[in-house]
Amino acid sequence: MSFVHLHLHSEYSLLDGACRIKAIPAYALAMGMNACAITDHGVMYGALEFYNACKAVGIKPIIGCEVYVAPRSRFDREMQGQTAYHHLVLLCKNDVGYRNLIYMVSKASTEGFYQKPRIDIELLSEHCEGLICLSGCIAGRIPQYILNGNYGGAKGCAIKFQKLFGSDFYLEIQDHGLAEEKTVNDALKRISRECDIPLVATNDVHYMKKKDSMLQNVLVCMQTNNVLSDKNPIGFETDEYYFKDEAKMREIFADTPEAVDNTALIAEKCNFDFEFGKYYFPKINFDEKLSAGEYLEKITMEGFYEKVKSKKINFENNSEEEYKNRIKYELDTIISMGYAEYFLIVADFVNYARSNLIPTGPGRGSGAGSLVAYLINITEVDSLKYNLLFEAFLNPERISMPDFDIDFCYFKRDEVIEYVKRKYGEEKVCQIVAFGTLAPRAAIRSIGKALGMSYSEVDDVANKVPKTAKITMDEVMLLPDIKVMYQSSEKIRMLLNFARQIEGMPKNIMTHAAGVIISDRPLYEYAPLTVSGEDILVGYNMNDTASIGLLKFDFLGNRNLTIIDETEKMIREKEPSFDIKEVDLSDKKTYELLTKGNTDGIFQLESSGMKQMLSRYKPDNIRDIMSAIALYRPGPAKFIDKFIENKHDPSKIKYAMPALEPILKETFGCIVYQEQVMEIFRAIAGYSYGKADVVRRAISKKKADIISAERDNFISGATALGASAENAEMLFEDMTGFSNYGFKKAHAAAYSFVSFRTAYLKANYPAYYMAALLSSVTGDMNKTAAYVADAKRMGIRLLAPDINTSGIGFTAAKDGNICYGLLALHNVGEPFIRAITEERKKSDFKSFSDFVLRMADKDLNTRALESLIKSGAFDSFGIYRSSLLRVYETAVELARDKVRNALSGQFDMFSDDTDDIKIDYPRVADFTKKQKLMLEKEVSGLCFSGHMIEEYSAVTEKLKHSPVFSLANMQNSDDSLYSICGIVTKVTVKKTKNGSNVAFVCVEDETGEIEMIVFNYAYDKYRALFTIDTPVYATGRISQKEEEYAKLVLQKISHLADISVKDEPSDAKNTENKVNITEKTLYLRIPSLESPLYKRALALIEIFAGETNVVFYDMSQKRYLKISTRSVAPTDFVIKELSELLGSENVVLKG
Repeated sequence: MSFVHLHLHSEYSLLDGACRIKAIPAYALAMGMNACAITDHGVMYGALEFYNACKAVGIKPIIGCEVYVAPRSRFDREMQGQTAYHHLVLLCKNDVGYRNLIYMVSKASTEGFYQKPRIDIELLSEHCEGLICLSGCIAGRIPQYILNGNYGGAKGCAIKFQKLFGSDFYLEIQDHGLAEEKTVNDALKRISRECDIPLVATNDVHYMKKKDSMLQNVLVCMQTNNVLSDKNPIGFETDEYYFKDEAKMREIFADTPEAVDNTALIAEKCNFDFEFGKYYFPKINFDEKLSAGEYLEKITMEGFYEKVKSKKINFENNSEEEYKNRIKYELDTIISMGYAEYFLIVADFVNYARSNLIPTGPGRGSGAGSLVAYLINITEVDSLKYNLLFEAFLNPERISMPDFDIDFCYFKRDEVIEYVKRKYGEEKVCQIVAFGTLAPRAAIRSIGKALGMSYSEVDDVANKVPKTAKITMDEVMLLPDIKVMYQSSEKIRMLLNFARQIEGMPKNIMTHAAGVIISDRPLYEYAPLTVSGEDILVGYNMNDTASIGLLKFDFLGNRNLTIIDETEKMIREKEPSFDIKEVDLSDKKTYELLTKGNTDGIFQLESSGMKQMLSRYKPDNIRDIMSAIALYRPGPAKFIDKFIENKHDPSKIKYAMPALEPILKETFGCIVYQEQVMEIFRAIAGYSYGKADVVRRAISKKKADIISAERDNFISGATALGASAENAEMLFEDMTGFSNYGFKKAHAAAYSFVSFRTAYLKANYPAYYMAALLSSVTGDMNKTAAYVADAKRMGIRLLAPDINTSGIGFTAAKDGNICYGLLALHNVGEPFIRAITEERKKSDFKSFSDFVLRMADKDLNTRALESLIKSGAFDSFGIYRSSLLRVYETAVELARDKVRNALSGQFDMFSDDTDDIKIDYPRVADFTKKQKLMLEKEVSGLCFSGHMIEEYSAVTEKLKHSPVFSLANMQNSDDSLYSICGIVTKVTVKKTKNGSNVAFVCVEDETGEIEMIVFNYAYDKYRALFTIDTPVYATGRISQKEEEYAKLVLQKISHLADISVKDEPSDAKNTENKVNITEKTLYLRIPSLESPLYKRALALIEIFAGETNVVFYDMSQKRYLKISTRSVAPTDFVIKELSELLGSENVVLKG
């Protein structure tokens, strides 16, 4: 065979190519071709992936690019009627050609981007060595001259390219059935004869098979936001842009067989290969008298002695000799594998972050298993103390780069990246490209739009696809509803077939969330660069960059570190010496919080399943948190019941053989960590840790040949140690299933510290922590509402915004409540809030007019002012919101006029008020309570000045019902009926397996929120009431699972506006009615009326108002104080909460 495709667009041409990288080489091989090129539009994202795919099947990969060439300079953005670019195909002959091509592609994105990434003739002239040039499709410069009737211009341009490339320049002829191509080809053949420039025949391949032509047009419609049925669609006019075989190409170009032959000659010229197995370490400055290894040893030992001195290492569990032996072993391994520089680079930027008060995580991933990393402050986890394996991180028997993942404060991560750029040079540091891909739901919606289908049609199909990230189109096609739709409609069939074809295709680029490359030389010397937003990125994916020797470092943004840091700052205002890293890891309140499942907002522990497990597990030390994090994974999850049972009853722990006891003792006889699999292989099969890790990885990748061989080795070793063949087989099967999903102990250990710290702060400084947590989710109304509800459950109220006290984020108030953060209001931006707080440092705002005048020259805008008014931020000035909303725009204009006049020196000589503006506030009625609440919810998603349920107080006060808070926190359930009054806040409807509906309806009152479960019979009957903001009176039974807040299984529901007291079910039971509320008195003993306990008790009583009298006994004054303005509903829950607050001996209910 002597034809090779030299012009091909893969899926990485981003919605302008349907050829899948992995399919191309096999297809070419099946056609008898021994080589193939990739020439994506302006980029080289797929080059390395394509190279590896070709090598895997045994054909030659030809790396190239169809570049865009600017008509003049790549810096020119003024086209003056000209096209912005022309096409040109460049192919790499050798390494020099590759270096030149990636340099030009990089400069095209970083310097020449205008509509497309563009090079220019200047770049091409300087970097043409080692490249083969094809004149391009009809969008090329030479064909455009021809089509514009300028044969002389075309010939002159061809001669210029010939001078640049010599015998490596070819005139490219194509024939896809277009009239323009015939015109171009005739002229190119003439130029070829007149100038002795060879011809080459190509097909502009955009899809693999002829039948895929419509798919290509759909992709282009998706890219250009067009519809396939448009009169003038942007697409291909024929269906000839497919991967043709040699016979077809020779048929098409029968008059120029040499043009077809030349494809094979060009392929022979192209002999570029990537270089693997070499790493390009950046140069790091350290003691010039020492090698990198010697310097690493020096700072490691300095770190060791410093940690011994500060008692962070105390030799309680391990001797000094054991530490030094481990240090020596790790250093010997690191240095012998050539990774000393890597450790020094990571230590440098991590220590920069720590020394500049940028919150940095205690560790992440297997890197926490390195003692050296702990001693040079990369991590905060003593790997010897927690028995973590170094080999799980750096394995001398499996040569690969170490990979430290470092967590930084979400908002300050970029500061560390900027430091690295300053240190090593801007051109040597880049983040990595990532690709947005088309998952099933997105594919269906995108295809439907391109096909011109109605939104409702597409939405109906898309909504049948479960919202899970891992579902595939093959699985979607098996869904019963989808099967029916597929069989019943030709249009739906087309939609789903196309969606299946484009599933997983890249559609756009973005910046990888973590990866940062640091190199010894400018990165455009190793890889093509691209641009996403303001980021310059390495244009190969994460795995490809590592394979060609570029060092990747993961800089991850972790919001939890930000939350911890913000909480610490608030605490230090009262406790200057507070340091979360120094708190007691055995803190009782922290573990009580975890055991109660009060873990909303706690790192790694806030899912409902995790709450359930924690309630049963009852963790009481940091190792328990470590185990919990690792257990709640698909692999070890099957051991959860056994694990918990064994923890609480050690007599039930059984070991298949004695050799397992030292390995599994700390996890109560269960396999929890990946490292335990390694240790079992080492103990049973006699492997080194390195070999055990190799085997574990092979098992996790389901390599059948290795699993089979290792099964025999393992069972043989186990039976030799006294285990039965049956037990040995069972153990091996457990490890095989586990290894697919198991957690590394080092990762769990590092994460457990972050989990503990967040739990400690929530348990011990709840208002501070919840304020920081709420600030972290600013802009996410759902999470904000959820965390506000959680704060309410803890007795913490959210105070309304106030222009003189509120800051950017949420803050803890002096009374233990939380001040609302202004940034969480719609249309109020951070720069404006910063200007408010700066101005407030001079003095508080005295009035609304004072605020407007002082802020008039500080980006004051009416939209922000309107939101502040609606939120109630100016209520303290005593002017109705209704009045302010009528004059605020006029007030802004008056203030701006006054500022302008002051700047120009103008003033009103008759005015006696130069420090204020005169605003005529209209005399209008104040908004009703409901109107205020609606305004607050409009701008914040929350209500501050009350609750919408209060509008119905005339009804609710006469109805027997329970506070939502008390029901949601019930610890058990029975068959009694309970009733609630509240507002519907969220409705989710799902289909059961049998096709019936089940709804999950959230109802909120002033005390909190509860979820109602509404089964089909109730859903059909009361469907009209399940809409947001509907006030309802609902009755049902409590369903309570250990891991979750209680839920109400609905039996009956009514609109509060339609209800009368007689409608209440006579058999309804309520948490208040467990006591005789007319005869009882609740006595509470407190240290004094100044005590914070008094205020917290009052807040609790206010939430659970009822009709039982409350009397406080002030121990400092030795007198009783009856609270005439407050009474309480003394439910079991309320008594329990007050007892925990004041002590059970100080809470007495009499009568």
